[in-house]
Amino acid sequence: MPAYHSVFLDEPNQQLIGNFALLPLRTRTRGPAQQLPALPSDVTELTIDAAHESYDPLDEVLSLFRANTFFRNFEIKGPADRVMIYGILFVSEVLSKVKPGMSRREAEKSVMNIALDTNFAIPGDAGFPLNQAFEAPGDRNGAETLRQYIMQMRQELASRLLNRVYADGSGVPSKWWLSFTKRKFMGKAL
Repeated sequence: MPAYHSVFLDEPNQQLIGNFALLPLRTRTRGPAQQLPALPSDVTELTIDAAHESYDPLDEVLSLFRANTFFRNFEIKGPADRVMIYGILFVSEVLSKVKPGMSRREAEKSVMNIALDTNFAIPGDAGFPLNQAFEAPGDRNGAETLRQYIMQMRQELASRLLNRVYADGSGVPSKWWLSFTKRKFMGKAL
């Protein structure tokens, strides 16, 4: 069975930095991403369909995370797949910080420290784990824009992930999500 690929592969007019797509996001976090409309009142983050105009790559990362973490190899079919790969690696990192007895407030502190950290590797940096599959930005401005976009992705992804991990309202993290804390997508970690 092959891995799941991004539905945004055929997205027209993708802005690229290196070979990383800067796709539109549904977010309130400031950054270079084009804004998608907010969700209507009858749709939630958990029930949004891929055909909806507000469906974004972060929804896709969270919906395909568990399925794709079982794959050690992943054939990259385009720039949108690289966005999904980065998102899955980041979700893995975030989940490793959430412990079974942690309250939502404690988890928010821990997770937002990671999401707000500005000292992270981007494609082309020596510490980036998948440099063989990602191209470095062409110039310093491109690198700064990519860093801002990834920062925006990380903050929004952390927030949405916490909403899913603590979705049942019990105040303890979902064991179902935490069962993926030790899995490494493609054997890599950020």
